Amino acid sequence: MPQQRPFAQVDVFTAQPYLGNPLAVVLDGAGLSEAQMQDFARWTNLSETTFVLPPTEAAAAQGADYRVRIFTPGGELPFAGHPTLGTCYAWLESGGTPQRADLVVQECGVGLVSIARDGTRLAFAAPTLKRSTPTPEHLARVSAALGLHPAQILAAQHLDNGPQWLGLLLDSIQTVLDVRPDHAALKDLGQKVGLAGVEPAQAAPQLIARANREARAFGARTATPTVEVRAFASPLGVNEDPVTGSLNASLAQWLIAEGHVPAQYIAAQGACLGRAGRVHIRRDAQGQVWVGGDTVICISGMVTL
Repeated sequence: MPQQRPFAQVDVFTAQPYLGNPLAVVLDGAGLSEAQMQDFARWTNLSETTFVLPPTEAAAAQGADYRVRIFTPGGELPFAGHPTLGTCYAWLESGGTPQRADLVVQECGVGLVSIARDGTRLAFAAPTLKRSTPTPEHLARVSAALGLHPAQILAAQHLDNGPQWLGLLLDSIQTVLDVRPDHAALKDLGQKVGLAGVEPAQAAPQLIARANREARAFGARTATPTVEVRAFASPLGVNEDPVTGSLNASLAQWLIAEGHVPAQYIAAQGACLGRAGRVHIRRDAQGQVWVGGDTVICISGMVTL
């Protein structure tokens, strides 16, 4: 029998509504079958819809505050970044009380994920990353689908922190912004691709000026990004994702470890879609990478499920 359940639609990685990545959150998913969750996620037609549940007994014993299941219109994900931050924010705003004041522990498909609280901004601990080097043949096929020349790709890695991406470090932010993919070709390859571009140090004054102009134009809180990111998930039916926490997490772990970026930076994502996402990256003294961002609630109420 359908029942009224608390619901929120939030915007993640932005302090201003409608400039980040939207997420639907069903705050009480108890009793719903996997098929019901999948049907509702398909209906919302957002990149992700989440369902909050009590933690399992084993996870609760390890400090989990709640369990979340994450669905795209096409299937369930073991982990995703913006659903992690958005679900946590909605859960806290709805009256959720964590066991620790400064930390929320989420149970999901990859296990337990810690989410730090810094005022209203949340940051999740990036899951363990597995990475490997793509074959030259595969890289060439993906490059062709993206319209890139080999000289424009500085480094490439397969990245796996639950979701799997082919990460490409390109020679500039402008190259990242100029990419016009053949999404059908990427879908045929079955390959999700994440791009990152880092401006050289000498370009910093121009980059800062551009970032400030963008922030003023969008009315957003000023933040100076030094990395530009784009995410193409054609195999999942999402040609380009506005702002992608899991990808930014794996890119950060890779690029910091290889010395391509500093241990703390801000990534911009979504410009080509008219968004102004800002992802705050920080590696702490213990080597843990934290991925943070603002979240705002755009819709709250009840949903019949």
